[in-house]
Amino acid sequence: MTKLAYILAASHSGSTLLTMLLNSHPDVATVGELAPGHMEDGEGYRCSCGTRIRECSFWQWVIFEMRKKGIDFRLEEFGTRFSMPDSRLAGWLLGPLHHGPVLEFFRDVGLGWTPGWPERIQKIMRTNEALIELIMKYYHARVFVDKGNIALRLKYLLRIPSFDIKVIHLIRDGRAVALTYMDPASYADALDPKLRGGGGGGGREDERLLMARAAYEWSRSNEEAQNVLRGLDKSRRIEVRYEDLCTHPQTTLDRLLTFLGLDPAKRVQDFRTVEHHVVGNGMRLDTTSRIQLDDRWRSTVTRNDSRTFDLVAGKMNQDYGYE
Repeated sequence: MTKLAYILAASHSGSTLLTMLLNSHPDVATVGELAPGHMEDGEGYRCSCGTRIRECSFWQWVIFEMRKKGIDFRLEEFGTRFSMPDSRLAGWLLGPLHHGPVLEFFRDVGLGWTPGWPERIQKIMRTNEALIELIMKYYHARVFVDKGNIALRLKYLLRIPSFDIKVIHLIRDGRAVALTYMDPASYADALDPKLRGGGGGGGREDERLLMARAAYEWSRSNEEAQNVLRGLDKSRRIEVRYEDLCTHPQTTLDRLLTFLGLDPAKRVQDFRTVEHHVVGNGMRLDTTSRIQLDDRWRSTVTRNDSRTFDLVAGKMNQDYGYE
């Protein structure tokens, strides 16, 4: 069976950093997001190796090998997302986040009656299997890390018999995450403004949210994560905080690698010296190896926004231990 570690987290919780740190272990393979949804502009998007993704020798090799397997793999659409763009009904059914066993049952019933979905999901599953197998072959790895983040994707991956999945639930203070949703370019992207937005620059103004919506997005992501985690045996899941990863990286990574059945002593200490072909947050394009806690929210979030956050998501944040 293929050993797969799935990072389950609200976006901008530090999952790209965690992915690259785990990738510094020789027995780990990853490309970050295995089902990216933001690479339509393949011409400007940069791989974490620094080259434009269409010029990256690794991704060119992946395209060639996948097509040898009879799979029409394209960088703008991997074919690994559990979606069906040409069906309005499937799009409607797949739109909401994970809602727990009862509503998920009705989602499955609805999809089962959707023309073409049974064949479509089997194709997506085979593409995921083939791509993971190929990338693990390239790295000679024992464990694959998927920075999928969302619980609905995890739900379907858990149904692939060839996968032995363990879940890393990554948590970050909701106020910090909400700030990244309010201004993703400034608080959740590359340090160099010219490399933001996937490598082409830009302020990402069209992605900005008001605090009420940002707080809701964070709480809803963690709510759906909890819905899936309840159905997993404790031996298959682990919880880690972004704050612990940044302030105690060695201890935190040792704990995670042991959980994954790997020897922590084999990890390369400077993660920037390792070959990375990661898709995801813009920090992958930075050059610094310094792991630093980003708590700019403490001096940036206004009192009014802080009160709004508390009204929307304060209870959940407190339940996670954040004061």
